[in-house]
Amino acid sequence: MCSTKSMLTVNGSFPGPTIVARKGETVFVNPSNPWSDGPENITQCPIGPGTNFTYEVILSTEEGTLWWHAHSDWTRATVHGAIVILPARGKYYPFPKPYKEQIIILASWFKGDVMALITNSIQTGSNPPRSDGFTINGEPGDLYECSNETIHRLPVLYGKTYLLRIVNAVMNDEQFFGIANHRLTVVGQDAAYLKPVNTSYIMITPGQTMDVLFTANQNLSHYYMATTPYSDSGRFTNNTPAGTAIVQYEGEYSPPSPPLFPPLPAYNDMNAALNFTKSIKSLASKEHPINVPQYFDQRIYIAVSINQLACPNKSCDTGNGDRIAASMNNVSFVIPQIDILQAYYRGLPDVIDRDFPSEPPNFFNFTGDLTNVSMYTAQGTKARMINYGDVVEIVYQGTNFAGPESHPIHLHGFSFFLVGTGSGNFNNVTDPLSYNLVDPPELNTINLPKNGWAAIRFVADNPGVWFMHCHLERHATWGMDTVLIVKNYRRHKIRRPPPYMPPCY
Repeated sequence: MCSTKSMLTVNGSFPGPTIVARKGETVFVNPSNPWSDGPENITQCPIGPGTNFTYEVILSTEEGTLWWHAHSDWTRATVHGAIVILPARGKYYPFPKPYKEQIIILASWFKGDVMALITNSIQTGSNPPRSDGFTINGEPGDLYECSNETIHRLPVLYGKTYLLRIVNAVMNDEQFFGIANHRLTVVGQDAAYLKPVNTSYIMITPGQTMDVLFTANQNLSHYYMATTPYSDSGRFTNNTPAGTAIVQYEGEYSPPSPPLFPPLPAYNDMNAALNFTKSIKSLASKEHPINVPQYFDQRIYIAVSINQLACPNKSCDTGNGDRIAASMNNVSFVIPQIDILQAYYRGLPDVIDRDFPSEPPNFFNFTGDLTNVSMYTAQGTKARMINYGDVVEIVYQGTNFAGPESHPIHLHGFSFFLVGTGSGNFNNVTDPLSYNLVDPPELNTINLPKNGWAAIRFVADNPGVWFMHCHLERHATWGMDTVLIVKNYRRHKIRRPPPYMPPCY
């Protein structure tokens, strides 16, 4: 984009290296200086300069594509990569083996220093600037200035089928993705298999991964692979450049200039996004069974909102002088100075409050006219305590505050079933009648639709401290987060801490 800068990377590459393992294996990763996933001050304090820390990652039921990324401030903008989980030895894909596989990582590009941008936003209470572009495998593509020579190219042979392992590492935008003149078949999401979905495009939120097949069955030529932002809040216009790559057939021909572009939905096509999301269902086969909870022990009803916090003397750099904030159940999450896992494990006082509300403190028409409803929120470091083995249902409720939009909600520590979504306010009598309890998708990140609701279910069988947050990074920074703590039960306990843990400074 006609500029250069220094940035934080892993092993000198953007995106970072791919981790490849098989289902059931354990992976050890040893990152060093200066930041790490963790997430910061939730399950550990950051890795300090000049030190390192080893992670043990147990791949139990996952099969497909996941990703790794930094979890300290906005460092994940450039510190991320794919995790490929192959079938266990002697096992095979539930679809014909593709000719080749290709990692496709969608990401944001900021011309400025990302940490300086978010630091300024926090200090002024304002909205951080949007990214200057989108990249595919580290390259923005030839729709951006000075990027013609470095566009990512995927060589293909006519008649062959390819498996794309797609990761949305974009910071603040859901994405449409497609390949000109080629149909896509979605066969996996968040490392779980799906009933095949044949489509001309996908909608993928930040934090999600998808496994997508396509067959090179068109005339020998060049075809654009493209990613464009989806924004139901009006954050973008049709002039926002797409990130592009080129699917390049091997053979003798004269390539077109420019290549054909895929007819992706408009940036604000909410129906296209919802229709794609509703088409996703678990494979739920004999070889890949699922166990959907048919009941729940506890339901947590969470209103997800954009809010405000008062600034002294209206001194923040916003339209009304107050700070932009976000919340879950009217609590804007405050990251503590010590990590919550350590505080809980050691019984340290005054770090967390164990009373995150099971429902909004005030009920109103969440998706209606909120003119007379206060946008101001409380702050706190609250956690929700959950008994081991409980079946938990969480209903996320969108709200109509401050330019409403959809939210990609991610829960650490679990895969869960997305059993239902809908528009408007959740009705706890009628809406559960429409739940899919047969073959709902098993995910770790869901799209909460604009002014709508989404319901998930999971068994709390993983003791620990688990971060739950919006995967739009600006919303997480503003406080659209909370923590679930699954308590110990008999032999099912939080593992002992390793001999060395990064200290809290």
